[in-house]
Amino acid sequence: MTHVESRVTTRPVPPRLQWQLEQQGLHPLLARIYAARGIQTRGELDYELKSLLPPAQLTNAQEAAVLLADALEAEAKILIVADYDCDGATACAVGVRALRSFGATVEYLVPNRFTYGYGLSPEIVDLAAQQGPDLIVTVDNGIASLEGVARAQQLGIATLITDHHLPGDALPEADCIVNPNQPGCDFPSKCIAGVGVMFYVMLALRAELRARGWFADGARPEPNLGALLDLVALGTVADVVKLDRNNRILVSQGLKRMRDGKLTPGIAALFRAAGRSPAQASAFDMGFMLGPRLNAAGRLSDMSLGIECLITDDAGRAMNIAQELDALNRERREIEAGMQEQALVHLETLDVAEGAGVALFDADWHQGVVGILASRIKEKLHRPVFAFARGENGEIKGSGRSIPGLHLRDALDLVSKRAPGILKKFGGHAMAAGATLMEEDFARFRELFAQVADELLAPADLTRTLETDGGLESAYFSLDTARLLEAEVWGQGFPPPLFEDEFVVESQRILKEKHLKLRLRKGEQRLDAIQFNFSQPPGDRIRAAYRLAINDYNGVQTTQLMIEHIAVK
Repeated sequence: MTHVESRVTTRPVPPRLQWQLEQQGLHPLLARIYAARGIQTRGELDYELKSLLPPAQLTNAQEAAVLLADALEAEAKILIVADYDCDGATACAVGVRALRSFGATVEYLVPNRFTYGYGLSPEIVDLAAQQGPDLIVTVDNGIASLEGVARAQQLGIATLITDHHLPGDALPEADCIVNPNQPGCDFPSKCIAGVGVMFYVMLALRAELRARGWFADGARPEPNLGALLDLVALGTVADVVKLDRNNRILVSQGLKRMRDGKLTPGIAALFRAAGRSPAQASAFDMGFMLGPRLNAAGRLSDMSLGIECLITDDAGRAMNIAQELDALNRERREIEAGMQEQALVHLETLDVAEGAGVALFDADWHQGVVGILASRIKEKLHRPVFAFARGENGEIKGSGRSIPGLHLRDALDLVSKRAPGILKKFGGHAMAAGATLMEEDFARFRELFAQVADELLAPADLTRTLETDGGLESAYFSLDTARLLEAEVWGQGFPPPLFEDEFVVESQRILKEKHLKLRLRKGEQRLDAIQFNFSQPPGDRIRAAYRLAINDYNGVQTTQLMIEHIAVK
């Protein structure tokens, strides 16, 4: 297996921008970090709700509101068809909670990924039809469901598609489509998550109902949709969409509610199950603590469990489900560890690491966990990776993860053009995608995927680049600084601060055979540091890229460096 080269670079900081931000009252360290991320004025860091892009700018949000308001007035039955990941589950919960608070009759259905796969398929529509809905609303899926929408039409069921995935060549003939990525939509935030799209549709619906006098006589209280922002923040962070300003507002507002103790019972229960405190909620908690526990239901069982956790108002029931989700997540981790070991054996024997694109398949792998496996192997090799597991009827189902420089859905499109018919189904984004093919076609796919990746990736793309924010002044190695940084909103496309400095290694020990615990010295300062899943023990002097973090041990908080990369001096 090839060793991946890593290149550490320092983000350039435009001095004028940094000076301007400092003049506008920003903390000097934050001014430097934000200037390096292209923030021009302090106003861009104003995350008040009033700064959100207005729902009227989202194409068809108003039409969707009219469709839903008509359904409410007619006392029609609404059925939400969700996706089985965290974005889909939170989007479904936002829809169910908001629509019920408006007085709608609404149920939900989430496809079992192993039986039905993804999206609004004709089979799912037939299953949905058994509940007798008048209107099907999709969340986080549906933009590619041409046959499913056609089937709903045949059955006389209206359809509203809310999605954020990239459309194919044709759009489904739904009654209404809200998707910022559909042709002709000029909504500025193209990277809004599925839960964000649904939240916007609910904002538009409330405005429409208000205009119709729905809340006028006081018989129906007007709900505060801000109460859903913890769900919106969780789905947005967990779906790893780029945190542009609009997404940062949604996440910041959700975090604020969590820290103020204004949580949906299910999210409060997930915090407890993860052993974290909502009072110190961060984007890290949502991405690495809450999100995986919710996703575990969709990976190993049925996402209905996750959705039930998010829509119940009964704190006891929420806690019971959160504990079940926690157990599922532990099981998922065990399955994944076994699959990773097998994957590394495949890599040793297949010599696949020589090509730019890697595709792996094992008949014993678990279909719900191949996405995480692809992600882990991608991290190890810094190559685009597909991992496949057995489906039914001779099919194999794969999940892929990419690296900067290769748009995964476009790569699959190219594979399908070069070998028409090889891909039974495919879809996704730039960094993550899914594909279904016949088991006998795997070797051909592996070859084509490697070829396409070789053509699309420049040699420089295959070197992992770590961008840092340079050194950290001595005065900033403090709990106050760590808290200051943790309180900000970081995430995909708006990376958390990563610093780089030289240290003397005073002592080192290995924890659980895979983590490196270090005592470092810089000048007169002594610092604790940890590197998870380290590859080699360092010498006496190191140059390290690290994050400033808080170690909470038995209620005592200390600063700790989380080391991401070590260059031995």
